[in-house]
Amino acid sequence: MRQLIPILLYHSIAETVAPDYRRWAVTPTAFAAQLAYLRQEGYHALTVTQLAHGLTMSPATLPTKPVVITFDDGLADFYTGALPLLQDYGFPATLYITTGYVEGKSRWLAAVGEGERAMMSWAQIAELPADAIECGAHTHSHPQLDTLPRRQAHYEVNHSKQLLEEKLGRRVTSFAYPHGYHDKAVQQMVQAAGFTAACGVKDAISRPDDDRFGLARLIVAGDTTLPQFANLLAGRGVALAPRYERPATTVWRLVRQWQAHRRQRNEQLPMQPKGATLSPILW
Repeated sequence: MRQLIPILLYHSIAETVAPDYRRWAVTPTAFAAQLAYLRQEGYHALTVTQLAHGLTMSPATLPTKPVVITFDDGLADFYTGALPLLQDYGFPATLYITTGYVEGKSRWLAAVGEGERAMMSWAQIAELPADAIECGAHTHSHPQLDTLPRRQAHYEVNHSKQLLEEKLGRRVTSFAYPHGYHDKAVQQMVQAAGFTAACGVKDAISRPDDDRFGLARLIVAGDTTLPQFANLLAGRGVALAPRYERPATTVWRLVRQWQAHRRQRNEQLPMQPKGATLSPILW
């Protein structure tokens, strides 16, 4: 029987959110029910670094029913909503922090009506119990890394790691790609920075031979029911982590890179006289 490793992806634990952000926010009541189910069914929670270490040593060293709980971004409601429940149920988790927004607001979420959502403070991050909450890097400004010039992507990856290590006084070994977007060059950049594992999204269930620098995660959405949550954990009705990049992923990256190139080109162009036309972009 193949071993499945559900790596759960959360963003916000909150009652009230903007309609366009509802998919990414799980209510405290629903989150508590999910944690209760994990405990009831005998799941053993690991941090991402613990999982990566176990897989490197031997998958046989992993517990029978492993699960990994991850949170992206570092929203303040992790501290006020998620952390107390994780502690109540005795589960560790990995929190991926976007360092450039610490102490501020989630400005990158303005398009979905959540640009004013509070982020955690450095004091709150420092208070997180190191033996239960792993702090990982999620870049400095939450960009699409695979569309950036390499020098800028290098800064996003390395600066977030350095800043977290400076503030926490310990090594940061886990990374999560914003939006899950990455390519081989970005993966190599993350590995070269000193990380030992990195999470994508993929909305698929991980397995022992999953790529350590592109771990698949399952999105726990705001409307995920408890039966659906149980199916996610069991791998019912969900994809298995792909061994190779899906063609649709490659095509979508090319589209995003073209869009980023076009935006950058337009920003560099001088104002055109009325009625003037631009030459076509050859790419």
